[in-house]
Amino acid sequence: MPKKGLKKLHAKDALDFFNQVMVEQPLLPFLIPLGLFAWFVERWVVPFSNWVPLAAAVWATIQYGRFKRKMAVEDLNKRWKHLILNTTPTTPIEPCEWLNKLLIEVWPNYMEPKLSKKFQSTVERRLKNRKPKLIEFSLGSCPPTLGEQGMRWMTSGEQQVMSLGFDWHSKEMSVMFMAKLAKPLMGTARIVINSIHIKGDLLLSPILDGEAVLYSFESTPEVRIGVAFGSGGSQTVPGMELPGVSTWLVKLLTETIAKTMVEPRRLCFSLPPVDLKKQAVGGVLSVTVVSASNLGRKSRTIELGNNQSSSGNTTPGIPLNRRAHTFIEVEVGTLTRKTTTCEGPNPTWNSTFNMVLHGETGVVKFLLYELDSDGVKYNYLTSCEIKVKYVLDGSTIFWAIGHNDGVVARHAEHCGKEVGMVVPFEEDITGELTVSLVLKEWQFSDGSVTLSNSLSNEFQCSIDGSPKLQSRTGRKLRVKVVEGRALAVNSKSGKCDPYVKLQYGKALYRTKTLSRTAQPVWNDKFEFDEIGGGEYLKVKCYNLDTFSDDSIGSARVNLEGLLDGASRDVWVPLEKVDSGEIRLEIEAIPNDHNDSLKRSSSKVEAGWIELVIIEARDLVAADLRGTSDPYVRVQYGNKKKRTKVIYKTLAPNWNQTFEFAETGEPMILHVKDHNAVLPTASIGNCTVEYSMLSPNQPADKWIPLQGVRSGEIHVKITRRVANSEKKSSLLTDASALGKGHKISAQMRDSLKKCSGLVDDGGDAEALSLALTEVESVQDEQDLYIQQLEREKALMLQKIHDLGSEIVRTSSGPARTSC
Repeated sequence: MPKKGLKKLHAKDALDFFNQVMVEQPLLPFLIPLGLFAWFVERWVVPFSNWVPLAAAVWATIQYGRFKRKMAVEDLNKRWKHLILNTTPTTPIEPCEWLNKLLIEVWPNYMEPKLSKKFQSTVERRLKNRKPKLIEFSLGSCPPTLGEQGMRWMTSGEQQVMSLGFDWHSKEMSVMFMAKLAKPLMGTARIVINSIHIKGDLLLSPILDGEAVLYSFESTPEVRIGVAFGSGGSQTVPGMELPGVSTWLVKLLTETIAKTMVEPRRLCFSLPPVDLKKQAVGGVLSVTVVSASNLGRKSRTIELGNNQSSSGNTTPGIPLNRRAHTFIEVEVGTLTRKTTTCEGPNPTWNSTFNMVLHGETGVVKFLLYELDSDGVKYNYLTSCEIKVKYVLDGSTIFWAIGHNDGVVARHAEHCGKEVGMVVPFEEDITGELTVSLVLKEWQFSDGSVTLSNSLSNEFQCSIDGSPKLQSRTGRKLRVKVVEGRALAVNSKSGKCDPYVKLQYGKALYRTKTLSRTAQPVWNDKFEFDEIGGGEYLKVKCYNLDTFSDDSIGSARVNLEGLLDGASRDVWVPLEKVDSGEIRLEIEAIPNDHNDSLKRSSSKVEAGWIELVIIEARDLVAADLRGTSDPYVRVQYGNKKKRTKVIYKTLAPNWNQTFEFAETGEPMILHVKDHNAVLPTASIGNCTVEYSMLSPNQPADKWIPLQGVRSGEIHVKITRRVANSEKKSSLLTDASALGKGHKISAQMRDSLKKCSGLVDDGGDAEALSLALTEVESVQDEQDLYIQQLEREKALMLQKIHDLGSEIVRTSSGPARTSC
């Protein structure tokens, strides 16, 4: 058996040697036949000397020696590299020109469009509630340079880290904002970022067995930004025209990078094996704060909650006073929740909260506080945080800063899986925090929701199992404010008289006020026109008070992805308070319902809106004497009309009728308090919904006023259409010519009245009423012209039909007389 194995080994060695010689000596196949021919000549024709076989043997020996040395060197190099990678903390610098060459090839057509789209959505989300408006976003055709001086692997604890340089100097960037200028510079300006320079050392850390990579800068990078103002072309002016803008942008970008991706802060790039092609727009996260252990100071002998010791030495790791009372505040965005207070250096809370994520990523912060000995004030001690990210295969990654700036990472393969993490506190406090996290659901832009206890358990899908993408224009959203629970009470009076305001776009509604309850049940329904672009529904809860209402929480609800006919029943946690939730039922009215309304409205001729402003009640007092001088200003698109002023009353009665040509725009009523000298004061506003009304069917309604504590306005609104009854009434009232003369006479009289008031220096109120009268006559004239055009079109249609009938009858066979 040993001889057999030895023969196999020699045969394999000989075969490798022969292959190596064939690679190094490509002419050998031609030399072998030549040698055979020489041997034939030497053997049968002319004999050669005996040194030829000897020379061949020497040559073969030299070649075999070279081959064995080369194999030995390669084996040693492999062993040395393996030893370096696994034992030394830092590997030698390796060149990576190939990486930059590859990046130059794939940047223009793949990476630049993808990164520009991702960064643009992030910037638009950040600027959503601010004044600047993003117009254009392009990173340019120049990619960053990676590892210009080479790259190397480092070992930090048990974590492998790759370090390489990052240098991005692009002069082809084009990021354009439209921003309003503050005083003394009025108007708007286009801010164009046309160049950027970022230089620093980038660190890459693979985690979770290569399923994700954490990336960050080793230190704060060098940042420079080039700014111009104008349209981005030849009309731009240098950034020095508005001093401070470039410096402000550099400071903003540098601070953002330092807070998010400078060691030990890291961002995550996931590498999922499967891509479900879904974009997460929000989620619900259950956070359980279990306990903390070994709380203490790092560098001072001051025991928290106790007086300073007499020694004054600096001994790290001093344990927390056993009588110290601490609690944890959990923060996700503006949503905060507090645990109960526990005593000692190893407190146990076991408090669970439902938190809301807005987007595919989120940061859960845990802030540790200590109560003073008197139990009145509380002091901030330290904090830690856990980051959450949705992965394209439907899973979730959690990661945080570990001991010695290491990494603590967990992976939840599906929603509903509980993940436990032990995270060390930062800053000057030692100790660890134990938490449990459960991602209950992810909400997607296509309307589907990944529920807990299943990897792919989704609802609101189409019949074939794929989610339906819906058009976001022309739909209605019905929102029902059902109830609330655990609402905050007034700290002084101890009572809670809650009501809720809903704002979606410019539409604002308010529920009724319920007295003395922290568990209110409203069951109030409201209807909104759906707005595209990921508009949030803003929920604000107030406690009614005598002088000013107290805010007892607010929240934002993402309405993106609702499908036709689908409803969503959610408990929304209130932000900026310690407790409180509001239950909402949200329903998307099917498109076929709206389409039927549009078809029915298209069958009738273009109509007009008839609005009767009847009265108001419970208006707020705007004057010092406890009354108001109210009037109503109606705004419908670009048209504005107003009622007369009713003096010294909180329950005015107007009974005035207005007509507008229907354009589908919102109708807004502004209730004002008239002042002869001072500017008019607003005492409420509301929006009158009319789009769902049936033609020629009046709707009588009391509408609560928004922006004030009380007040309602009584209106009657009708969507009028041109029918025979209306036409007959118009014909019986006056002829078309007579009505035109009447409108012209009214216009002349109104203009004369305005001219007389201006010449006589009349008061502002009389002049305002006269101008309102001119506007009313002008609107009546517009309606009259539209009516004439409708009648003209109807007459032309009848003439056309009559002509067709005449042609049809005249072309028939002639009748014969009997």
